[in-house]
Amino acid sequence: MNSLNMARSAYGRQQAPVRSNRKAEYDLFTQMTRRLATANSKRSVDFPAFVAAVHDNIVMWRTLASDVAEPDNALPQTLRAQLFYLYQFTVEHSRKVLAGKEKIEVLIDINTAVMRGLRGDGDVP
Repeated sequence: MNSLNMARSAYGRQQAPVRSNRKAEYDLFTQMTRRLATANSKRSVDFPAFVAAVHDNIVMWRTLASDVAEPDNALPQTLRAQLFYLYQFTVEHSRKVLAGKEKIEVLIDINTAVMRGLRGDGDVP
């Protein structure tokens, strides 16, 4: 399963959806995803802002990974594992983006897929 499909299934429809803090999480992902897109469009004129946006996206994912790793986290174990995998993928892909070896659009796509799930759209095409 590729990372985008993993993001899609990680926040797909669940039997018993966890609704707490979804709005705050959605807003954070929205803000971060917009920042990545904006920083990417201005990359050639403001590379430090691009690096900062990629770094802050990693920090957001690290915080999420730390949360899902907590033993008392209420999310289903499978979802927690998928989110942790996405964190690991995001860190590795971000390094490649900063080195100029990969495109940032993959990070934007992953964040967008998570946002769709948080919004309750379930599986996305």
